[in-house]
Amino acid sequence: QVQLVESGGGLVQPGGSLRLSCAASGSIFSLNAMAWYRRAPGKERELVAAISSGGSTSYADSMKGRFTISRDNAKNTVYLQMNNLKPEDTAMYYCAAGYYSGSYFRFGDYWGKGTLVTVSS
Repeated sequence: QVQLVESGGGLVQPGGSLRLSCAASGSIFSLNAMAWYRRAPGKERELVAAISSGGSTSYADSMKGRFTISRDNAKNTVYLQMNNLKPEDTAMYYCAAGYYSGSYFRFGDYWGKGTLVTVSS
């Protein structure tokens, strides 16, 4: 069993910042990657950013420069720093745990319940 618990969502004004956290626990010893996904109202789920235990990262093009993913391996926690937030960033943000092969990331088996981010004035 793998448990992923997100926190840090909330209401923020356009241009503001938020930092999301995701704490992983359980049988995570075989997993070497974590990621943030989001699902906006009426849209498909999309990858925001991913990070391996070694620090390799991948970002969706639209998030580059505004969002930063990081992790604390000792705490089994991944973070998403979101700056210059826009109304279109409003979504449920989900943490995922998976694998990094050295070439690509793979997620889909382990998900958190999500944390809601609302960007509005």
